[in-house]
Amino acid sequence: MDRTETILVTGATGYIGGRLVPRLLQEDRRVRVLVRSRAKALSRPWSDRVEIVAGDILCPDTLSRALKGVSVAYYLIHSMSHGANFHDLDIKAARAFGKAASNAGVNRIIYLGGLGDPQANLSPHLRSRQETGSALGESGVPVTEFRAAVVVGSGSISFEMIRYLAERLPIMICPKWVYSRIQPIAVDDLLEYLFSALDTPESGGAVVEIGGSDITTYKGLMLGYARARGLRRWLIRCQCSHPAYPPTGCTG
Repeated sequence: MDRTETILVTGATGYIGGRLVPRLLQEDRRVRVLVRSRAKALSRPWSDRVEIVAGDILCPDTLSRALKGVSVAYYLIHSMSHGANFHDLDIKAARAFGKAASNAGVNRIIYLGGLGDPQANLSPHLRSRQETGSALGESGVPVTEFRAAVVVGSGSISFEMIRYLAERLPIMICPKWVYSRIQPIAVDDLLEYLFSALDTPESGGAVVEIGGSDITTYKGLMLGYARARGLRRWLIRCQCSHPAYPPTGCTG
């Protein structure tokens, strides 16, 4: 990819986007960011090295301005914070973005979704992440879809949850999901996948499942963290169907 071509990063002030932007700038890439809060973007140390477009992903005017002249766009947003209708918003936003990207002549969209067997009984969140990838490509722009599970790195929601629980609770009564199999990936490895995709145009239209070399559980991660910190911890499986996430103990 020509270094003079413009790259758009959505969700640039989020956990992954906020780390991807410096990685792109490190390689002298030309970066534009689409954010809801200009003030939040300006608080980042890289703000004077990017073009900032403030707006709403569901606003056509915002999208046309953000995508004008863009070669590759990173789609790193989701609607989990919007309550029970997050799935509908996810799909609506993805379709709007895909259509605007097609109209703007964008060559490719790079999307970060969730790892999981689409034929399995996926959680509503994970199902939405996978359907978002399909919705992005409906307008014909090739999508490179990375599917990752738990991202391990300081500041990630999953890692901070694990750290908090392991530090605070010597004994934990855990719901069933704590024992679900997961394939975590280090945030630095994830960022390398996202960056390398820029110069891998043949990945357009592909679903790339990524994960670390170890398959474990949330229990395994918590006990591993505890061992590294020299802490003794006991996890007891609860027999009820308590769905709390993150867990704060079980009263069932």
